[in-house]
Amino acid sequence: MTLRDWFLTEQERANPVSELPVWTTGNLAEPLIHGAAYFDRLVSEVEALERGDHLFFTDWRGDPDERMRPDGPTVVQLFARAAQRGVVVKGLLWRSHLDSLSYSEAENRSLSEAVCAAGGEVLLDQRVRRGGSHHQKLVVLRHPGAPERDIAFAGGIDLCHSRRDDADHGGDPQAVVMSPKYGPHPPWHDVQLALRGPVVGALDTTFRERWTDPMPLDSENPMAYLRDRLRGSDLRPDPLPDQPADPPPCGPHQIQVLRTYPAVRPRYSFAPDGERTVARGYTKAVRRARRLVYLEDQYLWSTEVAELFAQALRANPELHLVAVVPRHPDVDGALALPPNLVGREQAISLCQKAAPDRVHVFDVENHAGEPVYVHAKVCVVDDTWSSVGSDNFNRRSWTHDSELSCAVLDETRDERRPTDPGGHGDGARVFARDLRLRLWREHLDRDPDGAEDDDLLDPATAVEAIVSAARELQRWHDGGRVGPRPPGRLRPHQPERLPWYTRVWALPAYRLVYDPDGRPLRARRAGTF
Repeated sequence: MTLRDWFLTEQERANPVSELPVWTTGNLAEPLIHGAAYFDRLVSEVEALERGDHLFFTDWRGDPDERMRPDGPTVVQLFARAAQRGVVVKGLLWRSHLDSLSYSEAENRSLSEAVCAAGGEVLLDQRVRRGGSHHQKLVVLRHPGAPERDIAFAGGIDLCHSRRDDADHGGDPQAVVMSPKYGPHPPWHDVQLALRGPVVGALDTTFRERWTDPMPLDSENPMAYLRDRLRGSDLRPDPLPDQPADPPPCGPHQIQVLRTYPAVRPRYSFAPDGERTVARGYTKAVRRARRLVYLEDQYLWSTEVAELFAQALRANPELHLVAVVPRHPDVDGALALPPNLVGREQAISLCQKAAPDRVHVFDVENHAGEPVYVHAKVCVVDDTWSSVGSDNFNRRSWTHDSELSCAVLDETRDERRPTDPGGHGDGARVFARDLRLRLWREHLDRDPDGAEDDDLLDPATAVEAIVSAARELQRWHDGGRVGPRPPGRLRPHQPERLPWYTRVWALPAYRLVYDPDGRPLRARRAGTF
């Protein structure tokens, strides 16, 4: 296997202005499944920072009062105390839309002001395309005097309410408001990566490129700029300390940092035509798939994305697509719900038409039968290539908002049979296979140590096992829940088909508002990313 077979080359990245390395080697990536595991690790790492160390972060939403552990600290306590110890704390939070629209303008502003008062600097960043957001979820911790301790966290988990859940899926006691179908404390499924090695330097560069971009922070909204001036908000980022050298190699993982930035005016200094390496990276990997593509995704929208999977399914008669999605959208209501439903229904239908017997879509529930909101953004291809990030499988994430994902190729072959499910000679790799198996063990109520993995290794028997378990659980529900509950938490996902008169307005609303296109005009016309 050569890295060029799976990873984007410098030419394919198509952003020569950025200082981001094409890929890095010698890394160690560790999946942190669920917010409780991530938050606990983050607290330990941040509390170990000393004067002169660096704490940089980006986020879509930050709730200052979110407890990172059951007894605290809260997000604001964790970061403010670090700043008070002399840690260099810098953050970029999306400025956000108003709370009255179910966003987090007040929460993000509160976190920014509190950390700034403690000696850090957290800016509200609205350098986005109109109607867009900064969706990256990144924390970078550097120790200039001890680079071997450097660590970064990247993935799908925000520093906010509802994220601190665990494998039991009882939900975070501090919950965001969402569809009542998920109850007062929505169960939440999510994944973040803990990363060590030279990739930490690449993620540090990602933060620094955004921080030092000369575009005004409120360039998208002049009225917001005026309000911020009147409030005395910090609108000019202070200089960053010099960037330390990359941490030393420490593991067998080769990692490519993938990003989305839209085409905007004025242009990003580090991505003058935008960047769509998330879309390009997934496209290259999925086209190489032969047996199994496994997805966990919040949305799974967009015909442009679904067509990529449909083409792969048509070209490879043994390829199966397995996807885990939320049972219900996170929003409700006569106006908000239909555009959310129509996008997923359209995408799933397109894939199923390409291979009716090889597309398997499930949603998740806890053992009480309550639906679990799937917020993870995970992809595993033939147990070889895998990715965890902030980006969903939709046009918005691939073209319009800022996103960040890490694709991982493990140097270590997995010797469990089949040793080469894709048939390329690349071989199954330990990280990708273990990531898929960890997720499937939880979803199927299997032994977490892998004692019951035999039928989950080969794609053919693995698909049979997951389909069988989901059908059995569905039959138990359909039969009135009589007798013991079958093992497993997956049920076949049944997207709601909207009547034609609702689709008439919901489809254009979905395309224009919920899933907009941030590509340059020439890319739209060519149908490329």
